[in-house]
Amino acid sequence: MFGARFRRENSIWLRDNRRMATLGLIEYQHASSEVRAVFDDIMTTRQTDTINNFWKALAHDPKTLRRTWQSIKEIMAPGALDAVTKEMIYLAVSATNQCGYCIASHTAAARKAGMNDAMLAELMAVVGMANETNRLASGYQVEVDERFRS
Repeated sequence: MFGARFRRENSIWLRDNRRMATLGLIEYQHASSEVRAVFDDIMTTRQTDTINNFWKALAHDPKTLRRTWQSIKEIMAPGALDAVTKEMIYLAVSATNQCGYCIASHTAAARKAGMNDAMLAELMAVVGMANETNRLASGYQVEVDERFRS
């Protein structure tokens, strides 16, 4: 039964109510040499022997896969912000965008980088409040105070 599929609203779903990737996932052993090169770089950079489903889905378009990996590798590299801060920002944006995959992925990465339960709870409170007040300010079309203009 695992793997049994059916269509619902132009999406492919598994019987256990998980949605499948639109084009499916490309596993390492079935990947082109161009895709394998990116997969190898991901595994080397992240010091792992697995490839996440996100990358397997993007592998249908090697140019997008390569470009996205390069951008993430550069942006998430050590810099002025530490790893936990970057992952928590990514998690906050993912929650706002309602990307279940990204929420799960970046929650795991943020926890690995040092985020604890209290930090997660406070982050979600800030995200919720920011979304609420952003919508209120937008809906009321509040003019920006002169002192906030740069």
